[in-house]
Amino acid sequence: MQGVDVTDDRCWNAVEAGDPRFDGWVFCGVTSTGIYCRPSCPARTPKRANVRFYTTAAAAQADGFRACKRCRPDATPGSPEWDARADLVGRAMRLIADGVVERDGVPGLARRLGYTERHVHRRLVDAVGAGPLAIARAQRSQNARVLLETTDVPIIDVAFAAGFSSVRQFNATVQEVFATTPRELRSAPRSRRRPRQNEGSLVLRLPYRGPLDGEGLIAFLGLRAVPGVEALAEDCAYVRSLRLPHGTGVVALRPADGHVQARFRLDDLRDLGAAVQRCRMLLDLDADPQSVVDALGRDPVVGSLVRAAPGRRVPGHVDGDELAVRAVLGQQVSVAGATTLAGRLVHAHGTPLKRPVGDITHTFPSAAVLADADPEGWGMPHARRRALKGLTGALARGEITLDAGADRAQTSADLLALPGIGPWTVSYIAMRVLRDPDAFLPSDLGVRHGLERLGYDGSPAAAARAAEAWRPYRSYALQHLWAQLGA
Repeated sequence: MQGVDVTDDRCWNAVEAGDPRFDGWVFCGVTSTGIYCRPSCPARTPKRANVRFYTTAAAAQADGFRACKRCRPDATPGSPEWDARADLVGRAMRLIADGVVERDGVPGLARRLGYTERHVHRRLVDAVGAGPLAIARAQRSQNARVLLETTDVPIIDVAFAAGFSSVRQFNATVQEVFATTPRELRSAPRSRRRPRQNEGSLVLRLPYRGPLDGEGLIAFLGLRAVPGVEALAEDCAYVRSLRLPHGTGVVALRPADGHVQARFRLDDLRDLGAAVQRCRMLLDLDADPQSVVDALGRDPVVGSLVRAAPGRRVPGHVDGDELAVRAVLGQQVSVAGATTLAGRLVHAHGTPLKRPVGDITHTFPSAAVLADADPEGWGMPHARRRALKGLTGALARGEITLDAGADRAQTSADLLALPGIGPWTVSYIAMRVLRDPDAFLPSDLGVRHGLERLGYDGSPAAAARAAEAWRPYRSYALQHLWAQLGA
């Protein structure tokens, strides 16, 4: 299921069957009740004539529908379409999810995208049925609901943590979207609530579409953990520092049944929305694993790997600049060697956290800091130092932007034009930072070994030819090839 045409009868068939695979892809507004639901809502199936289909919760809300209190459609994982799309709409949706509208308004969003506000609004309305303000509003209301129902954060603090600019706006939006007050949401049954754990920490559940290979995700990230910035905890959680718009933080992520438990410790609660979204991207929680299995499961080369581990994800990252630097450090060295080099940079130039958590003591050094630093003590060849200085300089000057709204084609071309940055590095960044599900690294040594282990030619040319059959999910096929080597 690669994108959903909401005029297609498949949507109605999904409603009749209560198919949870469509949750998050499509929303159903019922005109007879004024409520919008998931396709899998357990309530009685409405008449077909009374159902309207929408690609976003924001579009349903803009048409006057309230969220169903039974199936909670606003709490579904996000649509995988916004990661897959490289066009203006996909870039805008990723930036809005990261909180750009709350921080910089629609003018700031338009500047980041390189278009006028009017054009951005028109394209979003045409594609998803709602403009940037409505989409951001829907996101704020969902953030507020989660905080009210699952934490003991004071209601006034919830308003600003969710992204609202005033308590009055917060109260009005909650009343309009959920047909209830914030205090009534807060008084939900205690069985659905989990209080704050330890002073200053906040525990949330991050939903996903199953299955999820949580063990494989944590193993991938743990193998590449940089001392001081990342670690594996005793409870099998992945822990790392975060550099966020209003401050810093630390998050511990532990996969569980049906969700990922996320324990946040933030300097500023206003960063909660951005922190959640970046963690979702890190773990690829909005992916649709069934679509990947449908596309790759019968392939003669990787099909057996995909069927054996249908929940495999493509790990992303929480900081594009950091990942790009680490990608350069990983050129032509082992994973352990790259981690050692990254640790040196953190020790020499990382920013100490105000409130360290265990072994997590620093944030990774920013591009601006590394651009101004003396590279002589970094312990790496001159060519790689030159590549790092060129990359961090371009990032610090804003010539290249590695965030959720970056144009994939233009950014890849700009990276490739830098000294010492080759196709392997660009594709790796596209896969993990730009969230391209179809990135591939034909010259990668792991790809060669993975194909040879399966009995196929692993040369770059042969790998590139074989990978043509894996579009549009070459990034997922790559993860399966790498994972079998780890096993």
